[in-house]
Amino acid sequence: MTESVTNWAGNITYAAKELHRPRTLDALRALVAESPRVRVLGSGHSFNEIAEAGEDGVLLSLGGLPPRIDVDTAARTVRVGGGVRYAELAREVHRHGLALANMASLPHISVAGSVATGTHGSGVGNGPLSSSVRAVELVTADGSTVTVERGDERFGGAVTSLGALGVVVTLTLDLEPAFEVEQRVFTELPLEGTDAGTFEKVMASAYSVSLFTDWRSPGFRQVWVKRRTDQPLPDFPWAAPATEKMHPVPGMPGVNCTEQFGVPGPWHERLPHFRAEFTPSSGAELQSEYLVPSRSAALVLGALDGIRETVAPVLQTCEVRAVAADDQWLSPSYDRDTVAVHFTWIEDTRTVLPVVRRVEEALAPFDTRPHWGKVFTTPAAELHAHYPRLHDFRALVRDLDPRGTFTNAFVRDVLAG
Repeated sequence: MTESVTNWAGNITYAAKELHRPRTLDALRALVAESPRVRVLGSGHSFNEIAEAGEDGVLLSLGGLPPRIDVDTAARTVRVGGGVRYAELAREVHRHGLALANMASLPHISVAGSVATGTHGSGVGNGPLSSSVRAVELVTADGSTVTVERGDERFGGAVTSLGALGVVVTLTLDLEPAFEVEQRVFTELPLEGTDAGTFEKVMASAYSVSLFTDWRSPGFRQVWVKRRTDQPLPDFPWAAPATEKMHPVPGMPGVNCTEQFGVPGPWHERLPHFRAEFTPSSGAELQSEYLVPSRSAALVLGALDGIRETVAPVLQTCEVRAVAADDQWLSPSYDRDTVAVHFTWIEDTRTVLPVVRRVEEALAPFDTRPHWGKVFTTPAAELHAHYPRLHDFRALVRDLDPRGTFTNAFVRDVLAG
């Protein structure tokens, strides 16, 4: 490679024969057709080797392609290029008086990379980001283009695809009329306030709700409540309102975060936790996330409280969110309403990995699915039992990529029988 390329956190340095940033679709097609191995590097916010191309492969960045954002106001859709990030997409969509139904906590991440790994926002009625996708356009191994649309029998494997089917050059997303959101932060939600019944009420109290804790004591240090202003004002009797602007990571400046204290604003300036014009953190971190059935949420929180003395010393913050079920075969929310438990660790891999394994042991009884783009150690053989449509995904990979151009060691582990 002509340059060293790492992910955003710097814990992964990618090995590849070459790094390319094609500037036209024709150049991209030609490059893919002549390369034995190709992996696409998105915004680099993955924390594992999902984007690794290998020493004989090509690492491909779509950042050189024109940043396509074509809004169809009549159809309420947008066709977005594979290299576009959510912040720039959201601004353009909002300019047309439209909105995405949901966003992740970071607006800095690429749209294509986010949906390919099962990334999500928050809300009991909001599916993962892939839920808004209605069509995906891929450049396949021979350089040709294939479009898979909602309603196609292959669609359930085409969006959350781990980059295993081809290079995503465009996605078409559903939109809705623009709306405003107000955000309020509450502090010190007791753990006993998260029994099964109360937990459901807390998470359903607004359009999007996030719980944060450092696990240094039972309960949650912060609760972020995001209400659409066209929906009723929630009653939130379980915790006290914050008196200063908060950041999810203790010690980080609140100015990096989206507006709080109930000040209404456009959807794309409130649904993320972090402002697009600020770097959310230094990147000095590792991340893991585990998604469990909603019905198990109270038991999961109890299990984590039982190991908090192990977790807390290497933890920056832990976030708990609700995600509605979707129908993407490899989505961690496939066919079930889900609670996502996200860990932002210190950046010391050697110290963090044993704790990650301990968390996985504690969550093993709960049909747990790790986020594809985060740090996890769950063996592939154990993952297979959690994805009932994995055999259909294998068949789709064989159909669209018979020579394995887009398969790397990470994908091989996922596909292994």
